[in-house]
Amino acid sequence: MYEDAGSVALRPMSAAPGVVVVHNHYLLPGGEDQVFAAETALLERHGHPVVRHAIGNERLEERGRVALALGAVWSGTSYRSLRRLFRESGAEVAHFHNILPQVSPAGYYAARAEGLAVVQTLHNYRLVCPVATMFRDGRVCEDCLGKRVAWPGILHGCYRGSRAATATIATMLAVHGAAGTWGRRVDLYLALTEFAKRKLIDGGLPGERILVKPNFLADDPGASVGSGGYALYAGRLSPEKGIRVLLEAWERHRPKLGLRILGDGPMAPEVRAAADRVPGLRWEGWQPREAVERAFRDAAILVMPSLWYEGFPMTAVEAYAAGLPVVASDIGSLADIVVDGRTGRLVPPGDAAALARGVDEIAESPALLDRLRAGARAEYLARYTAERNYALLMEAYRAALARAHDTRAAVRGARR
Repeated sequence: MYEDAGSVALRPMSAAPGVVVVHNHYLLPGGEDQVFAAETALLERHGHPVVRHAIGNERLEERGRVALALGAVWSGTSYRSLRRLFRESGAEVAHFHNILPQVSPAGYYAARAEGLAVVQTLHNYRLVCPVATMFRDGRVCEDCLGKRVAWPGILHGCYRGSRAATATIATMLAVHGAAGTWGRRVDLYLALTEFAKRKLIDGGLPGERILVKPNFLADDPGASVGSGGYALYAGRLSPEKGIRVLLEAWERHRPKLGLRILGDGPMAPEVRAAADRVPGLRWEGWQPREAVERAFRDAAILVMPSLWYEGFPMTAVEAYAAGLPVVASDIGSLADIVVDGRTGRLVPPGDAAALARGVDEIAESPALLDRLRAGARAEYLARYTAERNYALLMEAYRAALARAHDTRAAVRGARR
């Protein structure tokens, strides 16, 4: 690996520091891509010079498996191109979102070599779990947490059902853990919740370098009245999202509200079959943004029956902005996001009967529904607006630049 260029001075922070934002898009667009777009636009609105370095994965199949594996550990191509970009940008901060598989941790070294402070948003648990979800065989899994080599993940083939693919990620984590990359090449990490921060610390990341900054909604839609009289699920249809629990709740326990399911994913056939046989359950598949926003405005309750720890689902922020209470699993980050009795209800994960009861409790009490709607909207205004997020982002950049300055000073002193 390349060493930092000690002769390059750290760039001081201006009133509106320039930022190079780096993100490797996913094949299927998701919340991280949405946050990347919203955050860069937010910086530009506040007068920051922003350079976007976004990479797509559309042509990955054209590269050989060995080349992909080596590139995920260290991409020389990424290092060289990013060094040039950082040098020419004049930016003070390099802000990374997803770095796999094509950016790799080489991006951190490139930024440090060109005198930029390094910030990494951790949208998931990738740095402590090869599959990034801490979820296996239908349950939460912490088998790799804190291990130098994530051998349980390799054994179970957690990433894409492949031991070879999992070994690639595990190797990247082990190599950079041993090289001190996570502790010495990143000036500040942004975790999305306090829960996520605790898990990342348990996994070996330096707690003093982790700041909690949640996701946000760029444009306030205003509070709605929820006149549609239905519960809503919006998101990926996959096992960790608790889809089977959701279907069981409506098929066996029959909450008073009907259920609209928006989204697509590997469990779509099961959802389609349930919609065919369960009265009041509708699956509408993937919907354009405008249709999703209308569904949020008209819904009475958002349901989030996840079985995994979650990162920070944007659907929760969108619900709060609309004044939509949330019935969610009492697990992981959701337990930080949903305030039981104030913004919604928390129920035991995996308990379909409890999920149905939570929905009915709110639906059958207009006074409770009104109180929770007001609480959800107040939570959005207090924590998840663009302006609140911008203030936290500037706090993060100041802390990153200060730490980078201290690190550079210490390195120069040691070399004298």
